[in-house]
Amino acid sequence: MAADDTACDASFSARYEALRRLARILDSAIPLPGGFRIGLDGLIGLIPGIGDLVGTGLALYIVVGAHRLGASRAVVAHMLANVALETVVGSVPIAGDLFDFVWKANQRNIALLEREFAHSIATRRRSLWLMLSATAGFFALLVVLVVGVVALIHAVWQLLGA
Repeated sequence: MAADDTACDASFSARYEALRRLARILDSAIPLPGGFRIGLDGLIGLIPGIGDLVGTGLALYIVVGAHRLGASRAVVAHMLANVALETVVGSVPIAGDLFDFVWKANQRNIALLEREFAHSIATRRRSLWLMLSATAGFFALLVVLVVGVVALIHAVWQLLGA
């Protein structure tokens, strides 16, 4: 039984280390003057059309790997939110490419995974509250937009009908 545990630990460590290396390659493998580092994700993102798609695919590979290693649903959701933010903002020409170099969603996700395995309960709770807050904020924004559109339609209706 101890040999099985050691084999499982070795397999887990190897898979985790592979995800960590990939995140580093994607986000900070290339040193620049002044101490700033960039990765292949930002460079790939410069390719119009397909670059952001490839970067998102590689980022999702890390999220799937985290799920397979046993990350909680809350942490996986937090990781997906990081990838979604990088994908949406990163798709904006020029400014989005700069954002890709700075945001480093893959390394953020590896840091989440490290905290998950080091302090799983606290990380799950923090990720869950973040996701609940983001969901509540989204629905509040949606309600404000719907109310605004209804008020605008009502005002136009009043002007045309009065």
